[in-house]
Amino acid sequence: MANYLHNLRKRRRQRLTEQHQTATDQRVAVIGLGRFGFSLANELMHRGWDVLGIDTDARLVQKYSDLLTHAVVADSTDPDVLGQLGVHEFTSAVVGIGTDIEASILVSSNLLEAGVPNIWAKAISRQHGKILERLGVHHVVLPEHEMGERVAHLVTGRMLDFIEFDDDYALVKTIAPSVATGQPLGRSRVRSEYGVTVVGIKRPGEDFTYATAETVVEKGDIIVVTGKTQAVEAFTDLP
Repeated sequence: MANYLHNLRKRRRQRLTEQHQTATDQRVAVIGLGRFGFSLANELMHRGWDVLGIDTDARLVQKYSDLLTHAVVADSTDPDVLGQLGVHEFTSAVVGIGTDIEASILVSSNLLEAGVPNIWAKAISRQHGKILERLGVHHVVLPEHEMGERVAHLVTGRMLDFIEFDDDYALVKTIAPSVATGQPLGRSRVRSEYGVTVVGIKRPGEDFTYATAETVVEKGDIIVVTGKTQAVEAFTDLP
């Protein structure tokens, strides 16, 4: 932690001498380096972000220290520790703690009090998620539950991929049913009769392209469809 604080102070001095800052702050603190936390941190590193990984387990920190921008052994339930690490200066933070609900709540509360403007937190149950939402956490993620729902949609239907949004809308990749084939989409009445919109199309051997009213979908084409979740589900079940 001492080395990190030294580097942090050095970087602060460097920033003060800069003429301008970049428009987007690509720094994130990931608290909890379990499977979820490290997987997310590693992906962010691949996308060019600076990642500060924090965990109470020295073995995890040592394991990932060479893979992250910084990795620190620290107790984030202590607000003074977060202050020393400068987490309040980050625009984004992720609480990847799942099994210790009390620690998850304390850390989330500390981040909120520190004024971090974009906080994501993992929840292991709906009740845990509701508590985090009541605290004011900006984004609550239930990875196991959400993945279970997604796979269930793929197993039980013709969908090739499924993403649901908070306002009961879904985006689905599926093999085109016959009602959408053989004529331009503008005349197929897919939207008026089934309440969905075809936004993309992929033919065998070709890349995905945007769909227009003049696009003619052929048998065997893969399409991307959006709409209310119930309408999308019904549409993808059509022969």
